[in-house]
Amino acid sequence: MELWEALVLGFVQGATEFLPVSSSGHLVIAQALLEIQVPGVAFEVAVHLATLISIVFFYRSRVLELVRGALSGDRDSYRYLGLLVVATIPAGLLGVLARDRIEALFDNPYAPGFALLATGAFLWSSKATAPESGAKSPTWVAAVLIGLAQAFALIPGISRSGATVVAALWLGLEAREAAAFSFMMAIPAIGGAAILQLPELTGGGGLPMTVLLVGGVVAAVTGVLAIRTFVAVLARRSFHFFAPYCWAVGAAYLAFLVLR
Repeated sequence: MELWEALVLGFVQGATEFLPVSSSGHLVIAQALLEIQVPGVAFEVAVHLATLISIVFFYRSRVLELVRGALSGDRDSYRYLGLLVVATIPAGLLGVLARDRIEALFDNPYAPGFALLATGAFLWSSKATAPESGAKSPTWVAAVLIGLAQAFALIPGISRSGATVVAALWLGLEAREAAAFSFMMAIPAIGGAAILQLPELTGGGGLPMTVLLVGGVVAAVTGVLAIRTFVAVLARRSFHFFAPYCWAVGAAYLAFLVLR
């Protein structure tokens, strides 16, 4: 794997992990179009840890507030942390129980194309979401439903941020709080997956450390910029503008597979 390939894939990961266009789908497509072969999962772990750093950096004030609240016994902080745990359970269970089937989808070149078309559909549906209730956090039932949306995003091409935020908007959560909850619930999801695969990172997977560092740094910096863009777009209620992009990329990629 060359440095330029690490730079490209790191940029793709950082931008698409947080914008509602599916990082997994774009990575599969980018590797297919550029014919990049990534040995093992060390690079994947490195860029996912980098995007985790992006979330913690962007929401550092909220993270510190939750930690301080939990240490001081604040009930609101415990409740919010409990909601994050509940929202994480569906994806965790599905990832364990259907791991082989999910991994098989990553080997199916057509899966991300069709999934991106589906992502576009539910992003477009955000035009008609329920009026904001002004709620700063979801209910327990809403947390479960948002968690189910995150589980659905295990399919390559289904955007995790898009699915969870649209679900939160449909449930009446205020737009900025919907984004915050989506990204905060990504911390245990991404962190847990990365920890399980950490031995692969320490081994390097046959990749030079410079390649892992370049991919990680680019993903982290791009990730922060992507989160800023995501929150700004969501605040303007123009989330559905990402739908045509998903449709175009999904359709173009499927056409490429058929015609190549």
